[in-house]
Amino acid sequence: MNKLNLLDKVGISTKSHKLLKVLLNENPRLEDIMRNSKNETEALVGVRNWVMAELEKSPFGIKYYKDINGGREIFEKLDWKDYASIRILDYIDHAGMEFVDLNLRGEVAISNPIKLIWLAVTHGTGGAKPYFFKDMVELFRQFTEKIKLKKPSREDVENWMTRYPSGNDPRIIKLREENRERIIKVIIDKIDKGEIKDRKYFFEENMSQEQKFFRILEWWKDWKFHLRFAVKTPEALNDMLGNSLDPDRMKLLKEAEKAGIPFFVNPYYLSLLHVRVPYFAIGADLSIIDYVFYSKQLVNEFGHVVAWEKEDIVEPGKPNAAGWLLPSQHNVHRRYPEVAILIPDSMGRACGGLCASCQRMFDFQNGNLNFNLDKLKPKETWKEKLKRLIEYFEKDSQLRDILITGGDALMSSDATLKNILNEIFLMAKRKKEANKNRKDGEKYAELLRVRLGTRLLAYLPQRITPELLQILEAFKKEATNVGVKQFVIQTHFESSMELTPEAEIAIKNLNSAGWIVTNQNVFTAASSRRGHTAKLRQDLNKTGVITYYTFSVKGYMENSHNFATNGRAVQEQLEEKVFGLIPEKYHESINKLPGDAKNIQKNIEELMNKENLPFLATDRNVLNLPGVGKSLTFRVIGITRYGRRILEFDHDSTRNHSPIIHKMGKVIIVESKSVSEYLEQLEMMGEDKAEYEGLYGYSMGETEPRMSIYEYPEYNFKITDELTNLEIE
Repeated sequence: MNKLNLLDKVGISTKSHKLLKVLLNENPRLEDIMRNSKNETEALVGVRNWVMAELEKSPFGIKYYKDINGGREIFEKLDWKDYASIRILDYIDHAGMEFVDLNLRGEVAISNPIKLIWLAVTHGTGGAKPYFFKDMVELFRQFTEKIKLKKPSREDVENWMTRYPSGNDPRIIKLREENRERIIKVIIDKIDKGEIKDRKYFFEENMSQEQKFFRILEWWKDWKFHLRFAVKTPEALNDMLGNSLDPDRMKLLKEAEKAGIPFFVNPYYLSLLHVRVPYFAIGADLSIIDYVFYSKQLVNEFGHVVAWEKEDIVEPGKPNAAGWLLPSQHNVHRRYPEVAILIPDSMGRACGGLCASCQRMFDFQNGNLNFNLDKLKPKETWKEKLKRLIEYFEKDSQLRDILITGGDALMSSDATLKNILNEIFLMAKRKKEANKNRKDGEKYAELLRVRLGTRLLAYLPQRITPELLQILEAFKKEATNVGVKQFVIQTHFESSMELTPEAEIAIKNLNSAGWIVTNQNVFTAASSRRGHTAKLRQDLNKTGVITYYTFSVKGYMENSHNFATNGRAVQEQLEEKVFGLIPEKYHESINKLPGDAKNIQKNIEELMNKENLPFLATDRNVLNLPGVGKSLTFRVIGITRYGRRILEFDHDSTRNHSPIIHKMGKVIIVESKSVSEYLEQLEMMGEDKAEYEGLYGYSMGETEPRMSIYEYPEYNFKITDELTNLEIE
């Protein structure tokens, strides 16, 4: 008997028995089926017949279940009972299936919830945990309509939003001035003691403490100062935070250091953390805290982290998981026909800080990314290598969008970035010229969009210097002349608390240089609290930023602490974000925003006022799949004994993919925590679980349509259908 079958013999706990009793008392018919079934098969058939008879009464429900003319339109017509009926039937259809659980380092999980209920009823075994039974209780309450879905009102959402102050709140600004003063005093002390020596940042002899303080206040405006004085050890972090870290936190950070997890937090970003917690903003900085401090799960899993995105694993000369042949193993990433990522061999491979739930933790683990800034400076051979990498974009038939990221694009020096942008301009010019010799229908896609991926607007807004702005403005002027139409700074604000006066100035200056700023928010557990993301959308819009994506947390057990269930992403999309949906009559106005970057803040404000919108919901809630692409089209098809849900994702049908997706099929993901564990975590953050009523019921999703502002402009010619640099067996 194998290990999985042995689990069927394991008894259930007292708490599981009590939840089972609730389940049976509330569902006499379910109890009757379980007690009168001689084996698990009879139990499955009995439940299936019962549920199918109910679902057949719902014309939309049965269509969606059978995948007949499904999609977003039918999805939005499903009632609350339909969700439950389809989930139960999906559980039965996938009963006994085995799934590799990468949260448990590749252990096999079997989903057969009806069997687990039957074993528990007839034998008191099956080994199912309380979180599993809690999920079952909520599922059958939904199916039998003991609970109804009650969506929040706009007033509810706006009340939730008031819980989260902005970094521009005068009271928050005052607190951060205190933090800055404390940090500066620590730095002065370290320089005076000789613990920090630097040829650029030093004090002359006989300087008073006051003079030293004002000297560092000047340095504070210099982004390179913050990189030089970034903390890299738990002890240095605790010093900067006034020795306020508790022993358990310090112990975990030291374990992280021992495990080899890089640590890099700059003084500016540290000044955003509360040491003296204000009564009016308790918990407001939690989403920042969870970006700075590592979780126990990450520490335990580091060294065993598995690459989430399969195309991150590239063998020289072989196509990646999406079928694309690439010019470099570590410099170009590609999923889609139209866009590819360029990661320079420069300081752009580093960041202004390490996000605890970074999607590239696999690369940090393997040493492909690090914070050794000296080693990351470009080598003499980089210029030649860059030309070869840029040639890849030039000779490709479909590429029209280049995203320079890393790491972080703006961590590159001005000279390096200027060189990269110049090569892109020359490439766009050559690609345009080459098309003059191609017939209509055979022409290659010309460059339309240039993006710089950076988190420095949140981590280190001092990076947006007059010199950088001159480079960006000059490039936009040149590139516009060769057909490039969209210039985007693609950033990542996680919280309104990161929108400081410095950040707002940086955004305004980028807009003045002709670049729009779009935001990608990661839907961590802390940021998934009711109203948190809605408030961020609102504050971003007020600052002139357009929201682009809201991402579910990627990764397996290493990111479990920061993971918010995909059901919560659907709940947020359908219950909170709905109040910012833009009427179709304004879509054309939205599409014009990038063309007038200098006035984007005013134009966004006018749009919001016309329809009394709290924000512009231009973003989509999605998950970056571990296969290819982004999607929130899924169904919960299984559940483990621990109550962790098993999701089957389909690809986003609204955008162009590599043809390989037709061979890949659907993508299975085992979530790293149960709904119950997630709700308990929210409760520990001070949330009222009652405000998340209905969360268990969100067991399906459909990807939102993409706002037309993010579509590529049309060419005035027909491009070829040929796909170059593609190899699919």
